[in-house]
Amino acid sequence: MNNMLHIVVLALLVLSAFFALWFKDLISSVIALAVFSVMTALEFYILQAPDVAIAEAAIGAGLSTAIFIIAIRACGKVKKSDGGDGR
Repeated sequence: MNNMLHIVVLALLVLSAFFALWFKDLISSVIALAVFSVMTALEFYILQAPDVAIAEAAIGAGLSTAIFIIAIRACGKVKKSDGGDGR
């Protein structure tokens, strides 16, 4: 039972890391990174390190996600230019 849970959590870690790189939208990538942090915290809890799990959940999933989203919203959308000299 415990080995199966490890395999599922590790598979979700790989899947969320893949989606964090795959998504073109930055907000979607940040959400995938938050899922990665939550899965990492769950893995630490399964490995009987609850203090590390709480720190990972609070800092990795909570604070980092909030900072990324605030920064992305502050920057706005990047405008693509068509190239040339504007004539």
